[in-house]
Amino acid sequence: MPLTMNHTPFITCAVTGSGATQDRSEHVPRSPEQIANSCIEAARAGAAIVHCHVRDPISGEPSRDISLYRELTHRVRDSEVDVILNLTAGMGGDIVFGSSEQPLPFKAGATDMVGATERVEHIRHCLPEICTLDCGTMNFAEADYVMTNTPGMLRAMAKQMQLAGVRAEIEVFDTGHLWLAKQLVEEGLIDDPVMIQLCMGIPWGAPDDLNTFMAMVNNIPKNWTFSAFSIGRHQMPFSAAAMLAGGNIRVGLEDNLWLAKGQLATNAQLVDKAANIVANLGGQLMTPGEVREKLQLVKRAPLSI
Repeated sequence: MPLTMNHTPFITCAVTGSGATQDRSEHVPRSPEQIANSCIEAARAGAAIVHCHVRDPISGEPSRDISLYRELTHRVRDSEVDVILNLTAGMGGDIVFGSSEQPLPFKAGATDMVGATERVEHIRHCLPEICTLDCGTMNFAEADYVMTNTPGMLRAMAKQMQLAGVRAEIEVFDTGHLWLAKQLVEEGLIDDPVMIQLCMGIPWGAPDDLNTFMAMVNNIPKNWTFSAFSIGRHQMPFSAAAMLAGGNIRVGLEDNLWLAKGQLATNAQLVDKAANIVANLGGQLMTPGEVREKLQLVKRAPLSI
Protein backbone atom coordinates (compact mmCIF):
# COMPACT_ATOMS: atom_id res chain seq x y z
CA MET A 1 0.00 0.00 0.00
CA PRO A 2 1.53 3.36 -0.98
CA LEU A 3 2.53 5.80 1.73
CA THR A 4 0.60 9.03 2.16
CA MET A 5 2.79 11.33 4.23
CA ASN A 6 1.21 13.62 6.79
CA HIS A 7 2.64 17.05 5.97
CA THR A 8 1.07 18.69 9.04
CA PRO A 9 1.59 16.35 12.02
CA PHE A 10 1.33 17.19 15.69
CA ILE A 11 3.72 16.08 18.42
CA THR A 12 2.66 14.55 21.73
CA CYS A 13 5.24 14.60 24.50
CA ALA A 14 4.89 11.77 27.05
CA VAL A 15 6.49 13.62 29.91
CA THR A 16 7.20 11.19 32.75
CA GLY A 17 5.30 7.88 32.56
CA SER A 18 4.94 5.32 35.33
CA GLY A 19 8.03 3.22 34.74
CA ALA A 20 10.91 2.87 37.20
CA THR A 21 12.97 5.52 35.42
CA GLN A 22 13.03 8.17 38.14
CA ASP A 23 16.50 7.14 39.35
CA ARG A 24 17.94 6.53 35.87
CA SER A 25 17.88 10.16 34.77
CA GLU A 26 17.88 13.43 36.67
CA HIS A 27 15.63 14.85 33.95
CA VAL A 28 12.64 12.61 34.76
CA PRO A 29 10.24 14.98 36.57
CA ARG A 30 8.64 13.86 39.85
CA SER A 31 6.61 16.61 41.53
CA PRO A 32 3.58 18.26 39.91
CA GLU A 33 5.61 21.46 39.59
CA GLN A 34 8.49 19.64 37.86
CA ILE A 35 6.11 17.77 35.54
CA ALA A 36 4.23 20.97 34.68
CA ASN A 37 7.46 22.85 33.98
CA SER A 38 8.60 20.01 31.72
CA CYS A 39 5.24 20.17 29.92
CA ILE A 40 5.66 23.89 29.35
CA GLU A 41 9.21 23.46 28.05
CA ALA A 42 8.04 20.69 25.70
CA ALA A 43 5.25 22.93 24.41
CA ARG A 44 7.70 25.72 23.73
CA ALA A 45 9.79 23.24 21.74
CA GLY A 46 6.82 22.33 19.55
CA ALA A 47 4.61 19.79 21.36
CA ALA A 48 0.89 20.43 20.87
CA ILE A 49 -0.10 17.75 23.42
CA VAL A 50 1.49 16.65 26.71
CA HIS A 51 0.65 13.19 28.04
CA CYS A 52 1.07 13.00 31.81
CA HIS A 53 1.22 10.58 34.70
CA VAL A 54 1.97 11.76 38.24
CA ARG A 55 4.57 10.51 40.70
CA ASP A 56 5.19 10.70 44.43
CA PRO A 57 7.25 13.91 44.70
CA ILE A 58 9.75 12.32 47.12
CA SER A 59 10.21 8.75 45.95
CA GLY A 60 9.34 9.23 42.29
CA GLU A 61 7.11 6.16 42.40
CA PRO A 62 4.00 6.25 40.16
CA SER A 63 0.88 7.52 41.89
CA ARG A 64 -2.88 7.86 41.45
CA ASP A 65 -3.20 10.68 44.00
CA ILE A 66 -5.93 13.02 42.76
CA SER A 67 -4.40 16.03 44.53
CA LEU A 68 -1.21 15.58 42.48
CA TYR A 69 -3.24 15.46 39.27
CA ARG A 70 -5.16 18.57 40.28
CA GLU A 71 -1.99 20.52 41.02
CA LEU A 72 -0.41 19.44 37.74
CA THR A 73 -3.54 20.36 35.78
CA HIS A 74 -3.75 23.77 37.42
CA ARG A 75 -0.08 24.57 36.79
CA VAL A 76 -0.25 23.60 33.11
CA ARG A 77 -3.47 25.52 32.48
CA ASP A 78 -2.36 28.55 34.49
CA SER A 79 0.83 29.01 32.46
CA GLU A 80 1.08 31.44 29.60
CA VAL A 81 1.97 28.59 27.23
CA ASP A 82 -0.86 26.93 25.34
CA VAL A 83 -0.75 23.13 25.28
CA ILE A 84 -3.34 20.32 25.23
CA LEU A 85 -3.43 18.22 28.40
CA ASN A 86 -3.70 14.44 28.06
CA LEU A 87 -3.88 12.55 31.38
CA THR A 88 -3.35 8.82 31.70
CA ALA A 89 -6.18 6.57 32.80
CA GLY A 90 -3.97 3.52 32.59
CA MET A 91 -3.18 3.26 36.29
CA GLY A 92 -5.05 0.87 38.55
CA GLY A 93 -4.93 -2.14 36.26
CA ASP A 94 -1.71 -3.77 37.46
CA ILE A 95 -1.64 -7.39 38.61
CA VAL A 96 1.61 -8.96 39.79
CA PHE A 97 1.31 -12.69 40.39
CA GLY A 98 3.27 -14.79 42.84
CA SER A 99 5.68 -17.46 41.65
CA SER A 100 4.97 -19.66 38.65
CA GLU A 101 4.11 -22.50 41.05
CA GLN A 102 2.07 -20.34 43.45
CA PRO A 103 0.58 -17.50 41.40
CA LEU A 104 -1.98 -16.65 44.09
CA PRO A 105 -2.23 -14.58 46.15
CA PHE A 106 -1.16 -11.61 44.07
CA LYS A 107 2.12 -10.00 45.11
CA ALA A 108 1.45 -7.58 47.96
CA GLY A 109 2.60 -4.00 47.44
CA ALA A 110 2.99 -4.44 43.69
CA THR A 111 -0.57 -5.22 42.55
CA ASP A 112 -2.74 -2.14 42.02
CA MET A 113 -6.11 -3.29 40.71
CA VAL A 114 -9.17 -1.09 41.25
CA GLY A 115 -12.57 -0.57 39.66
CA ALA A 116 -13.46 1.47 36.61
CA THR A 117 -14.83 4.42 38.57
CA GLU A 118 -11.70 4.78 40.68
CA ARG A 119 -9.47 4.46 37.63
CA VAL A 120 -11.06 7.53 36.06
CA GLU A 121 -11.84 9.53 39.21
CA HIS A 122 -9.00 11.99 38.51
CA ILE A 123 -10.38 12.49 35.00
CA ARG A 124 -13.71 13.68 36.43
CA HIS A 125 -11.89 16.01 38.84
CA CYS A 126 -9.45 17.50 36.31
CA LEU A 127 -11.40 17.27 33.02
CA PRO A 128 -8.36 17.17 30.73
CA GLU A 129 -8.95 17.61 27.03
CA ILE A 130 -7.80 14.02 26.40
CA CYS A 131 -7.28 10.91 28.51
CA THR A 132 -5.92 7.51 27.54
CA LEU A 133 -7.78 4.21 27.27
CA ASP A 134 -5.39 1.23 27.13
CA CYS A 135 -7.39 -1.00 24.85
CA GLY A 136 -6.43 -4.49 26.03
CA THR A 137 -4.71 -6.77 28.52
CA MET A 138 -1.04 -7.60 27.97
CA ASN A 139 1.95 -9.41 29.44
CA PHE A 140 4.05 -6.34 30.10
CA ALA A 141 7.82 -6.90 30.13
CA GLU A 142 8.31 -8.26 33.65
CA ALA A 143 7.94 -11.99 34.34
CA ASP A 144 4.76 -11.99 36.42
CA TYR A 145 3.17 -8.59 35.69
CA VAL A 146 -0.03 -8.29 33.66
CA MET A 147 -1.47 -4.97 32.48
CA THR A 148 -5.17 -5.74 32.91
CA ASN A 149 -7.92 -4.14 30.85
CA THR A 150 -10.85 -6.47 30.33
CA PRO A 151 -13.50 -5.66 27.71
CA GLY A 152 -16.02 -5.05 30.51
CA MET A 153 -13.66 -2.71 32.33
CA LEU A 154 -12.88 -0.80 29.14
CA ARG A 155 -16.54 -0.40 28.27
CA ALA A 156 -17.23 1.03 31.73
CA MET A 157 -14.24 3.39 31.59
CA ALA A 158 -15.01 4.55 28.05
CA LYS A 159 -18.59 5.36 29.03
CA GLN A 160 -17.45 7.42 32.01
CA MET A 161 -14.94 9.33 29.85
CA GLN A 162 -17.71 9.98 27.34
CA LEU A 163 -20.08 11.29 30.04
CA ALA A 164 -17.33 13.56 31.38
CA GLY A 165 -16.85 15.09 27.94
CA VAL A 166 -13.20 14.03 27.71
CA ARG A 167 -11.78 12.71 24.43
CA ALA A 168 -10.40 9.17 24.75
CA GLU A 169 -7.05 8.46 23.14
CA ILE A 170 -7.10 4.72 22.43
CA GLU A 171 -3.76 3.14 23.32
CA VAL A 172 -3.07 0.10 21.10
CA PHE A 173 -0.21 -2.18 22.13
CA ASP A 174 -1.04 -5.10 19.81
CA THR A 175 -3.24 -6.03 16.88
CA GLY A 176 -6.07 -7.44 19.00
CA HIS A 177 -6.29 -4.13 20.84
CA LEU A 178 -7.06 -2.43 17.53
CA TRP A 179 -9.79 -4.98 16.86
CA LEU A 180 -11.36 -4.26 20.26
CA ALA A 181 -11.05 -0.50 19.68
CA LYS A 182 -13.10 -0.81 16.51
CA GLN A 183 -15.76 -2.70 18.47
CA LEU A 184 -15.95 0.01 21.17
CA VAL A 185 -16.37 2.65 18.48
CA GLU A 186 -19.06 0.56 16.77
CA GLU A 187 -20.90 0.28 20.10
CA GLY A 188 -20.94 4.07 20.42
CA LEU A 189 -18.67 4.16 23.48
CA ILE A 190 -16.02 6.31 21.79
CA ASP A 191 -17.12 9.37 19.87
CA ASP A 192 -15.86 10.76 16.57
CA PRO A 193 -13.30 12.00 15.82
CA VAL A 194 -11.52 8.85 17.00
CA MET A 195 -7.94 9.26 18.22
CA ILE A 196 -5.54 6.31 18.48
CA GLN A 197 -1.95 5.79 19.61
CA LEU A 198 0.11 2.88 18.24
CA CYS A 199 2.50 1.79 20.99
CA MET A 200 5.33 -0.17 19.37
CA GLY A 201 8.24 -2.15 20.76
CA ILE A 202 6.96 -2.73 24.30
CA PRO A 203 7.54 -6.31 25.49
CA TRP A 204 5.35 -8.30 24.89
CA GLY A 205 3.14 -6.34 22.59
CA ALA A 206 3.60 -5.40 18.94
CA PRO A 207 7.28 -5.38 17.93
CA ASP A 208 8.60 -2.19 16.40
CA ASP A 209 9.50 -3.61 13.01
CA LEU A 210 8.06 -1.77 10.03
CA ASN A 211 6.12 -4.76 8.72
CA THR A 212 4.10 -4.98 11.95
CA PHE A 213 3.74 -1.22 12.10
CA MET A 214 2.38 -0.92 8.57
CA ALA A 215 0.04 -3.89 9.09
CA MET A 216 -1.47 -1.98 12.01
CA VAL A 217 -1.56 1.33 10.12
CA ASN A 218 -3.33 -0.33 7.20
CA ASN A 219 -6.03 -1.60 9.57
CA ILE A 220 -6.85 1.82 11.05
CA PRO A 221 -10.07 3.28 9.60
CA LYS A 222 -9.29 6.16 7.26
CA ASN A 223 -11.33 8.68 9.24
CA TRP A 224 -9.41 8.07 12.49
CA THR A 225 -6.47 10.21 13.64
CA PHE A 226 -3.45 8.17 14.70
CA SER A 227 -0.10 8.75 16.30
CA ALA A 228 2.70 6.28 16.88
CA PHE A 229 5.86 5.80 18.87
CA SER A 230 8.50 3.24 19.71
CA ILE A 231 10.48 3.01 22.91
CA GLY A 232 14.23 3.41 23.40
CA ARG A 233 16.65 3.98 20.56
CA HIS A 234 13.96 3.63 17.90
CA GLN A 235 11.99 6.63 19.16
CA MET A 236 13.29 9.05 16.55
CA PRO A 237 13.19 6.64 13.57
CA PHE A 238 9.54 6.02 14.45
CA SER A 239 8.90 9.75 14.49
CA ALA A 240 9.82 9.75 10.81
CA ALA A 241 7.97 6.47 10.15
CA ALA A 242 4.76 7.75 11.75
CA MET A 243 4.79 10.92 9.65
CA LEU A 244 5.62 9.04 6.45
CA ALA A 245 2.76 6.60 7.13
CA GLY A 246 0.25 9.44 7.48
CA GLY A 247 0.24 9.74 11.25
CA ASN A 248 1.40 11.94 14.10
CA ILE A 249 4.33 11.71 16.49
CA ARG A 250 4.93 10.90 20.14
CA VAL A 251 8.26 11.36 21.93
CA GLY A 252 9.24 11.95 25.55
CA LEU A 253 10.94 10.57 28.63
CA GLU A 254 8.17 8.06 29.28
CA ASP A 255 9.42 6.13 26.27
CA ASN A 256 13.11 7.00 25.94
CA LEU A 257 15.70 8.67 28.20
CA TRP A 258 18.42 9.32 25.64
CA LEU A 259 19.08 12.10 23.14
CA ALA A 260 22.15 10.33 21.77
CA LYS A 261 24.51 7.60 22.94
CA GLY A 262 25.73 8.55 26.40
CA GLN A 263 23.66 11.78 26.47
CA LEU A 264 20.56 11.92 28.65
CA ALA A 265 17.70 13.94 27.18
CA THR A 266 15.16 16.41 28.46
CA ASN A 267 11.61 16.33 27.15
CA ALA A 268 12.16 19.62 25.33
CA GLN A 269 15.25 18.25 23.58
CA LEU A 270 13.34 15.17 22.38
CA VAL A 271 10.49 17.34 21.07
CA ASP A 272 12.96 19.65 19.35
CA LYS A 273 14.69 16.71 17.67
CA ALA A 274 11.35 15.34 16.43
CA ALA A 275 10.36 18.83 15.23
CA ASN A 276 13.55 18.98 13.20
CA ILE A 277 12.68 15.64 11.60
CA VAL A 278 9.31 17.07 10.59
CA ALA A 279 10.93 20.17 9.13
CA ASN A 280 13.57 18.17 7.27
CA LEU A 281 10.82 16.05 5.70
CA GLY A 282 9.12 19.21 4.47
CA GLY A 283 6.36 19.24 7.07
CA GLN A 284 4.92 21.86 9.40
CA LEU A 285 3.77 21.20 12.96
CA MET A 286 0.17 21.77 13.98
CA THR A 287 -0.43 24.23 16.80
CA PRO A 288 -2.48 23.33 19.90
CA GLY A 289 -5.34 25.44 18.55
CA GLU A 290 -5.31 23.60 15.23
CA VAL A 291 -5.29 20.23 17.01
CA ARG A 292 -8.21 21.28 19.21
CA GLU A 293 -10.20 22.16 16.12
CA LYS A 294 -9.28 18.90 14.35
CA LEU A 295 -10.12 16.69 17.34
CA GLN A 296 -13.02 18.81 18.66
CA LEU A 297 -11.43 19.27 22.07
CA VAL A 298 -12.71 21.46 24.90
CA LYS A 299 -10.20 23.86 26.44
CA ARG A 300 -10.95 24.51 30.12
CA ALA A 301 -9.91 27.07 32.71
CA PRO A 302 -7.32 26.42 35.47
CA LEU A 303 -8.51 24.47 38.51
CA SER A 304 -8.69 25.90 42.00
CA ILE A 305 -6.26 24.01 44.24
